Amino acid sequence: MSANLGTAGGIFIEKRGSDTQIGLMRRSAWIVLLLLAWARAGLAGSNYTVDDAVALARKQNAEIAIAAKQVEAARGGVTEARSGSLPSVLSTGLYRRRERQEESRLRPNDYDASLRVVQNLYTGGANASQKAIARLIEEKRTLEYQAIVNRVSMDVRVAFYDVLLNRAKIRVREQAVGVLQEELKTQQERLSAGIVGALNVSRAEVALANEQPELIDAQTRLENSYLRLSQLIGVDPLSSTGPLGFEATGQLQYHPRYPDLNECLAYADVSRPEVRAREIDVEIENQQLLLDRSETRPRVEAFAGYEAYAESDPLVGPEFNHGYIVGLNATWHIFDGFATRGRMQATRARRDAALQAWKLARQSVAVDVRSAFLDLQQADRLLESETRNVQNADESLEIAKGNLGAGLGTQLDVLQAASDVTRTRTTRLGAFHLHNVARARLARASGREPEALEFAAKNSRNSSAGKRVSDLAAPPSTLGGAR
Repeated sequence: MSANLGTAGGIFIEKRGSDTQIGLMRRSAWIVLLLLAWARAGLAGSNYTVDDAVALARKQNAEIAIAAKQVEAARGGVTEARSGSLPSVLSTGLYRRRERQEESRLRPNDYDASLRVVQNLYTGGANASQKAIARLIEEKRTLEYQAIVNRVSMDVRVAFYDVLLNRAKIRVREQAVGVLQEELKTQQERLSAGIVGALNVSRAEVALANEQPELIDAQTRLENSYLRLSQLIGVDPLSSTGPLGFEATGQLQYHPRYPDLNECLAYADVSRPEVRAREIDVEIENQQLLLDRSETRPRVEAFAGYEAYAESDPLVGPEFNHGYIVGLNATWHIFDGFATRGRMQATRARRDAALQAWKLARQSVAVDVRSAFLDLQQADRLLESETRNVQNADESLEIAKGNLGAGLGTQLDVLQAASDVTRTRTTRLGAFHLHNVARARLARASGREPEALEFAAKNSRNSSAGKRVSDLAAPPSTLGGAR
């Protein structure tokens, strides 16, 4: 009986141990899953789309931060300018003891302390001009801040597209190198079998050697474009554990929608902060002219307060005396040696220069819009042309391979045709890049977001516009046989 109980007890203990192990395994699995989820979340945080990069740059870019501080400083200038219309409270104090050479009934000690409230009554328009100038400067700094945000956003988009372009070029070059390496291996095997001569192997080696520097150049360009992008978005590559610290996601896209040029010009004329900032410069100089002219007019201020002072003559009363004070104070520069005239002359010259700068800014903005629009049209023409060119290059490659198989062509024809395919597809990648960069430039030139530029669909004969860029730019998978 006891043996059976012992056996039963042993079985019970063994089952409890099994349940404990299962529970530990479940908890360990949950912990592993949580760690994996946390790691994925951390990894996802380092993957940026172009919109993520723009948003991050607006938060961390150093130029934008400096411009924001300048706006804050301009707001302080507005507060300072308003002080001229508000009363001010002044306190003064004086203590003095005189040394005497002979006897006098006057007291040797002299002191005076007062507390006054001073209010400007008339300043010749100086206070109003100062407040207007301060508000205009604040508006100008805000516009300059927005202009820097727009420029940095454009630079981030261009840098991001550079990353996507160079990464796509690396894929093209890597595939091309792989194809040429396979071709070299095939020719070496045929040479060993006595089917071809050593010239075929040498040509394959030369073709491979010519393609490898292009791959190295694309890899270096990718690293440089990442460094440029990290600088713009405010990510220090030296502070990250990896060589880059983040990964750009997405691919170059073709948007077959085009805005109207005249509408873009109209938007740019009224929306570009640079144009309005130059216009404010003219207004500031006009207000400065009024401020300079106020120096030729009188200034009147009223004051009231309380004063405590020492009475020097004992016959008048006790030494300590005090009482309320009230009065007016007026000043008028009747002649200042033509200083005001000189300041007004300089202000008029600056106003005329600011007017010319405003006209130049409008012209420059119009040129930016037209230049970006021309780049869009150029990219469209290149895409259409290179699409046909890629098709022709593919057909030429097939013909060269067929001629080689029929004994009517040479291996050199096939290698040249394959190189043409890679080159045309790389050129087409550049057209996609030019299209995206031109859209970013046009958005900035017209003071808008890229998504707001899509007004009307453009009829395009580009039948491959909806395909992936990586598919359109891929080289042939092999030089021998059908693709």
